[in-house]
Amino acid sequence: MTKCIHIVIIDYPNALQSAVQGFRELFLLANKVIQDNQLEIQFTVELIQPDRDLDGMSRHDIVILPPNFDGNYYLTPQPGLLQYLNDAHQKGAILCSACAGAYILAKTGLLDNRVATTHWQLADEFNELFPKVSLEIESLLVNDGDIISAGGLMSWIDLGLELVALFAKPHIMRTLGKFLIVDTGKREQRYYGSFTPKFNHGNKQILQAQHYIQANYSETLNVPVLATLACMSERTFLRQFTNVTNLKPIQYIQKVRVQKACELLETTPQSFEKIAQNIGYDDVNSFRKVFIKIIGLSPSAFKARFV
Repeated sequence: MTKCIHIVIIDYPNALQSAVQGFRELFLLANKVIQDNQLEIQFTVELIQPDRDLDGMSRHDIVILPPNFDGNYYLTPQPGLLQYLNDAHQKGAILCSACAGAYILAKTGLLDNRVATTHWQLADEFNELFPKVSLEIESLLVNDGDIISAGGLMSWIDLGLELVALFAKPHIMRTLGKFLIVDTGKREQRYYGSFTPKFNHGNKQILQAQHYIQANYSETLNVPVLATLACMSERTFLRQFTNVTNLKPIQYIQKVRVQKACELLETTPQSFEKIAQNIGYDDVNSFRKVFIKIIGLSPSAFKARFV
């Protein structure tokens, strides 16, 4: 007897339509691969709009919140949708989000004290709005059992493949990935991120230090130098800098330098050794360790992937 896996895709206002329809087509293609492998499993997909389709909904195995394309519905979803998600979760459905869909999921309260991810550019805002959620922004996908979240706009593909692997078989997912010609190997969101410091926090003294770091990242930088520039004691500077940037000064400086290194690896023929020297590191091996820790790839692997 064929086991049916019922999937609901929430087509909320301004949801990314390539993802809404892409999810549906991905699961339909998965059914063809499953059929070719003679497995007794089938995905059924239903698209629903929260303003008119929530009443009388029956039980579903998976509920998906796709990425947002425009507008701010994901910031202020209607209460009926939040109630529907809570009810579906209580009845055993796995709740899933991609990119800004995580905001809607977090609004339910179900992510409190749980681990999740969203698009790396949304990290600061998400952390401010949902401080009880443990955000793993470097992760492209976080599978926390009954709740699964994915990062960037196109991470809906990774989420779809993850669900195929969970409910069918991993080899079905890999076969589907080959057909779609997409990467099914391990990836992380930090491979694709770039460091975009927060400058609009209103602390003029810390902002002055940030501007100095941006302009002088290749020079010797430390807390005493920056505290003096900001006319603060070292202790006060460390506290205020960490509060407004969410990073300790050394972590901030490392991220600025690694971002510069990434840009140079992508746009110039310079060796990593030369780049390390140009951005303030005499010890190339030490900087290579910092680069791998922040990016998740070695400099050579980063260049091979993106250049």
